[in-house]
Order: sequence, then structure tokens, then C-alpha cells
Amino acid sequence: MPDKILIVDDDPAVCKLLEKVMHSNNLETTVADSGLAALNHLKNHSYDLILLDVMLGDMEGFEVIKRLRSQGIQTPVMIVSGRNEDYDSLYGLSLGADDYITKPFRPLVLGAKVKALIRRNKSQILNSSDTLESGPFTFSVSSMRFYKNGEEIVLSSKESSLMLLFIRHPNQVFTKDMIYEHVWGDNIAVDDNAIMVYINRLRGKIEEDRQKPAHIVTVRGLGYRFIP
Repeated sequence: MPDKILIVDDDPAVCKLLEKVMHSNNLETTVADSGLAALNHLKNHSYDLILLDVMLGDMEGFEVIKRLRSQGIQTPVMIVSGRNEDYDSLYGLSLGADDYITKPFRPLVLGAKVKALIRRNKSQILNSSDTLESGPFTFSVSSMRFYKNGEEIVLSSKESSLMLLFIRHPNQVFTKDMIYEHVWGDNIAVDDNAIMVYINRLRGKIEEDRQKPAHIVTVRGLGYRFIP
């Protein structure tokens, strides 16, 4: 599958140019024309890189970086801006951006930079000493990022805790009480349906068919088992 790029710019002409450059490099694109639209995309979808303008209609690109980093989203960000002051590039990098390129840009250079940044980021994740691998699944504990077949799957905090429990103990049967203790804490009252809700959410994200799960299976009368 092609790597996915989120383009965040409120200028339709620039978006079309960026899409053309990305497509010429066999990259898949999604366009957001505002900071809020970008943040909404990132709540429900994962991307391999974000191309972000500084000047947006509703907020500065710097604010977008602040918000996504505060939410634990570590997707690489390349700022593509018409502002070429040193302060802007240094400020963006200090907030968590990974690169800064100014407009007008050379398409060949931009394409090469994007692919190099994606490649470097994936290499760092997969080679991290805290990376757990089980079957097609990879979990980076320090960044709390989860992948299937190299493709990132965005998980909520509770989904991440549940998936981390499973991937650390493949093929082990976990009762509801065990899951309560590990994910919620044994001193917290949790509705009996809560675990089923989160199990179904995880199945919807990692299974080919959530109605016929192959990875998170129900063990009747006992609980659940993760089969990588």
C-alpha cells in the first residue's frame, strides 16, 4: 500500500500542486483546508507524514503542531511555508516539526525530502529497542504507536492499553477480571459491557472481518485470547 500524506493548506492551487508532486512519487494524499479539519482527520485516520502550511484561515500551523503533539500524535510534520524567516523554521522545529521547506519549492527536492523523512521515521520505529512485534503487528511502547503490516492504526488510550496487554502475552487467555485489573485498575468499577465495547472497537481496526475475528478471539466462558 502507498504511504499516506495529509496536506494541510487553505490555498487550492498549492494543494493541487502538492498532490501532483506526491502522486508522482506514488504517495496517497488527503487534503485538509484548515487546521481544525486537519485535527479532525488525525483523530480518525493515520498518516505517514503531514505537509503543513503556517498561514491557515482558522489557526496557525504552529498551533496545529502544538495540539497534535499534546495529543500524543507523533506523525512526522514537514512545514511547507511561504514564510522564510529563520525564526519561523526554528520555532516550528522546536514545537515538534521534523523539517521546514519554503515556497516556492522544487518538486523533485520536495518529493525526495518527503520520502526520506518517511523512510527514516519508519526505520526508527521498527528498530526501536522498545518495539514489540507479534505476527503482522508492531507496537512502539515509548511512542504508543501501533502498526499492522507496517501500516499505522490509530488507537485511543484504552485501546492502546488493551492492545499492549494482548501483544505482550500472545495466545494467553485473559478473563474480564484480569483485563479490568490491567487496563482500568482493580480499584475502578467498570460496566460489564465496557470490555466488550473496546474489544469490538479493536476488532474493527485490526480484523479483516470483525464478525469472524482471527486475532482477538472469544474463549467461551473464560474471556479473550490474542492470536497474532
